[in-house]
Amino acid sequence: MITRHYCVAMAEYNAWMNAKMYGLCDTLPDAVRKQDQRAFFRSIHGTLNHILACDAMFLASFLEDAAFVECEGDLHEDFDELRRHRAAVDAQLLEWSKAVSHEWLTAPSTYAHHEDGVVRTVTQGFWVVHIFNHQTHHRGQVTTLLTQLGHDIGSTDLHMSVPLPHLSA
Repeated sequence: MITRHYCVAMAEYNAWMNAKMYGLCDTLPDAVRKQDQRAFFRSIHGTLNHILACDAMFLASFLEDAAFVECEGDLHEDFDELRRHRAAVDAQLLEWSKAVSHEWLTAPSTYAHHEDGVVRTVTQGFWVVHIFNHQTHHRGQVTTLLTQLGHDIGSTDLHMSVPLPHLSA
C-alpha cells in the first residue's frame, strides 16, 4: 500500500518535471507546440492539455469526493493560460498530498469504466498511483516529441527531483 510519503514524493516529482517541460516548451513557437506530430493527442500542446485535464479531474475527485468522470477535450488554447493552470494544479496536488490520510488511501472506490461498463472496486490509493503513472506516461510522449524536434529536456529521473541532504563538513 502507498503512503502519504509516496504521494508527496510523486507530487514533488510531478511539479519538478512539469516546470522543466513547460520551461522548454515555452521556448518553442506556438505553431510548433501545436503542430500535429501524429501523436495520440496530436501535438505537444494537445498532450499537455490532456495531462492537465485528467489531473484536474482526479484532483477534484480527491478533494471533493466527486464521482469519477472521464476527461475529454482541451482546457486551454493559449499556452500561457495552460501553463498557469498547470502550476495551480501542481500546487494543489502537492498541498493535498501532504494532508492525505492512510484511511482515505485505503478506502474503497467503486466505478464502471465507460468502455466496458464492468463495475470494479479498488482503493482510493489505486487512483493516486494511476494519476502519477498517467502523468509520467504522457510526459514521456511529450519528451519524445521534443527530442524528435531536436530539444533535450535533460534528466527525467525521479531520484534527480529529490533534494540532496545537507552534508556538513
